[in-house]
Amino acid sequence: MKRAIIVILALALALSLIILAGCNSDDSEAPSDGDEAASYMDVNADEAAELIEENPDLIVIDVSPNYDQGHIPGAVNYYIGDGSLEAAIPTLDKNAEYLVYCHVDSVSISGAQMLIDTGFETVYRLQGNYAAWVNAGYPVEQ
Repeated sequence: MKRAIIVILALALALSLIILAGCNSDDSEAPSDGDEAASYMDVNADEAAELIEENPDLIVIDVSPNYDQGHIPGAVNYYIGDGSLEAAIPTLDKNAEYLVYCHVDSVSISGAQMLIDTGFETVYRLQGNYAAWVNAGYPVEQ
């Protein structure tokens, strides 16, 4: 039992560090050793719908555990909490364009930042997440 608690605490600490690293998602320039730091781009629901409409090759990733309760049409589910996203990263094309969302900001931030940190070039994050998509009246799949 103690070992399980220690593992859970270690995972919580690791996730907290990922979340803190991903919280700097603004568009301000923050050079690092003379280079501009890579960052994902936040988009609202209308901009996300436009990206999906205009780019049929855009890969939409739901990083939540709630995929079966509803998701953006065509989205794939790589739940960040069970390691699915991390396991999928080596199989994904780093030159493709991605839209990441969840049902919680901190998780979508972590997912988008994880892609950026591993060398993906074009990553968008849906601001307001799944709720913003639904509230804007866009279709969902179940």
